[in-house]
Amino acid sequence: MVQEIPQKEKKSIFDKTSLESIHQEIREVYQSDNRPWVIGYSGGKDSTTVLQLVWYALSELPEEKRTKPVFVICSDTYVETPMIVDYITSTLEKINKKSQETKMPFKAVKIYPRISETFWVNLIGKGYPAPSTQFRWCTHRLKIKPADRFIIESVAKYGEVLLILGVRKSESATRAHIMNSYKIKGTKLSNHFRLSQAYIYTPIEDFSVDDVWTYLLQKQNPWGNNNRDLLALYKSAQDGDCPLVVDDTSAPCGNSRFGCWVCTVIKKDRSMEALVEGGEDWMEPLLDFRNELAETQIPEKKYLYRDYRRMDGRIMPKKGDLDLTRGPYTLEYCKILLKKLLQVQNNVRKNGPNPNFILILPQELFEIRRIWQSQRSDWEDSVASIYKEVVGDDLEWIKDDLGSFSQMENDLLKKISIDHKVPLRLVTKLLDVEREFQGMTYRSTIYNRINEVFSEDWRSEEEARKALLKPVSPIPSDSNTGVK
Repeated sequence: MVQEIPQKEKKSIFDKTSLESIHQEIREVYQSDNRPWVIGYSGGKDSTTVLQLVWYALSELPEEKRTKPVFVICSDTYVETPMIVDYITSTLEKINKKSQETKMPFKAVKIYPRISETFWVNLIGKGYPAPSTQFRWCTHRLKIKPADRFIIESVAKYGEVLLILGVRKSESATRAHIMNSYKIKGTKLSNHFRLSQAYIYTPIEDFSVDDVWTYLLQKQNPWGNNNRDLLALYKSAQDGDCPLVVDDTSAPCGNSRFGCWVCTVIKKDRSMEALVEGGEDWMEPLLDFRNELAETQIPEKKYLYRDYRRMDGRIMPKKGDLDLTRGPYTLEYCKILLKKLLQVQNNVRKNGPNPNFILILPQELFEIRRIWQSQRSDWEDSVASIYKEVVGDDLEWIKDDLGSFSQMENDLLKKISIDHKVPLRLVTKLLDVEREFQGMTYRSTIYNRINEVFSEDWRSEEEARKALLKPVSPIPSDSNTGVK
C-alpha cells in the first residue's frame, strides 16, 4: 500500500492559498477551452474532495457559463467491498438528482469491465492465478480498460477530454515523480499516460491527507451526503483510497474500504478483518475465501492448484532449472472455487443485510461455462451442475444446437488414449476445435488451429521434469563419520 509522507514533512495547502483561490483556478481551467470534463470518483476521501471542490467552484458561475458537461465516472469491478456498494450507488443517484435540480452540468455514471474481462471469468473461467505483485492482471482489465473506453468514447464525440483525478503528490515519492513527469509547462494540465487526446488535471495534488479531512469535515457536502459518514467508513481500517486507476503504477486498494474484497496483491486485508472484528460477522466467509486465494500464491503450494503447463501449452523451467513454472489453475480446482464462491454467496444472502446480494453475475456464469466447454474440454457441463447443486435452481443455460460431448464419451476416450498412449487432453482439444468450426462455410483457419494444438508441449509432468530440470546433486557424505 502507498505510504503517506511522514507528518513532520507535511505542510497544509491552506497555509499557502485560500479555498476561494482554489475555486478560482478550477473555474479558469473549466472556461479555458471546450473540452468536456471526466471526474474519476471512487466514493473515497480524495475523489470526494475533488468532486466537491469542482461542484462548489462551478456553482459560482452563471448558468449560461456552465455549458461543458462534467461526467462523474465510478468504476464498478463487480468485486467491490460489499460495505461500499450501496453507498456508492446511492451517492451517484444523489449527484444526478441534485445536478438536475440545481441545473449543474454533472452526470454520474458507473463504468464496468466487459463480461469477458471480469475477475471471475478470468480467474475461474480461464484459470488465471490470483493476482500478485508479479502478475497483477486485474487492474488493467477491471479498471484501466473500462475508464479508457469511456474516455475514448468521449473523445470520439467531443474531440478531446480533460480527466480530473483525486491524486496527491504526498501519497508517495513515486507518485509525485510520475505526476511531475507528465506536466505540460505553463499550464495546470498534464498529458495522459496513454491517450493522446486526453489530458489530466489534478486540483488536490498539493493537499496532504490532513488537508483532505479538514476540508471534508468543515465544508458541507453539496449533493446531500454527510461527510462524517464517510469518515466513519474509514474508522477501524487502514486509511487509503482507491481513485480512478489510469495506470499500472497505482497502488493496490485492498487495504482500503474502497478496494476489491478479493484483492490478493496485498498480504492481508486488514480492512475486511477490521469489519469482521467490528461486528460484521456475515463478511467472514468473504474473508476466508479471499485468504484461500492468497494461499494459492505460496510457492511451495502452487503445484496443488496450478497446471504444470502454461496457458499457451508450453512447459517452462523456473530460473535455476530446479522446478517448473506453474501455469493456470487446473480445471478441477476452478470447479472447487466456483462451488465455494456460490456457497459464500448463499451464506452472505442468508446472514448479510441484502438477501439478493450477487457475488457472481449470471452473465459471468454463462461465459465461464462457454470457456470451460469450448477451451477446457469440460464435457460434463460442470458449471450448470455445480450451480444446481449449490443454489438449488437453474439458470437459462444456452443450449448447444450442435450437440455436445458427455462424460460417457470422455470415459471412452480416456480408455482409448491410455491404450494408444496418447494424451487425453490432446484428443479432447482437437475434438473441441472441430466442433468450434463445424457448420462454417470457410474452414481454412481450422488447420491453423490444429497446428497450434499440435505445437503445444504434450509431455507429462514426469517426462518434462526429466527432460528439463537439473538433477539435484546429493550432499556428499563425510567419509569418517558417515554424516551427510
